[in-house]
Amino acid sequence: MNTIAATSRTPVVWHWQPVLTGGMIAGALDLTAAFIAYGWGTPLGIASGLLGPSARQGGAGTYILGICLHFFIALSAATVYYMASRKLEFLKQYALVCGLFFGIAVFLVMNLIVVPLSAIHFSGPYTWRGLVQGLLVHMFCVGLPISFSVQRLGHS
Repeated sequence: MNTIAATSRTPVVWHWQPVLTGGMIAGALDLTAAFIAYGWGTPLGIASGLLGPSARQGGAGTYILGICLHFFIALSAATVYYMASRKLEFLKQYALVCGLFFGIAVFLVMNLIVVPLSAIHFSGPYTWRGLVQGLLVHMFCVGLPISFSVQRLGHS
């Protein structure tokens, strides 16, 4: 191998790595928090956002659909953060602060846009405990895994 070939090699950047890593970690942590807070029927509740309230009596297929929808949303959030970080360098430079605020943004989008427009149409009222718990879970279990994955794996 000649010197030019050895020095001209650059590591291959896989653009899906930060999205997949951050999205899957965020999805797993958020779903775990939901299981703890709301029980094992959580995926049926998620599926009801697409299928309507009758999904809460669904079987294994509906349960799996709920899990898939949950991870689709987490991966979508990671994609949004990653794509924004390509233009806004500070999202990678200040991953801690930006991740916490991104978690708040995800919580607000989910609770003020997605869930009210879903088949369950829930738009409150929210309890103080539920609001604080939801914000903290989204900040630490969604925003931070995504921002740190993008910071660590999302090289330009």
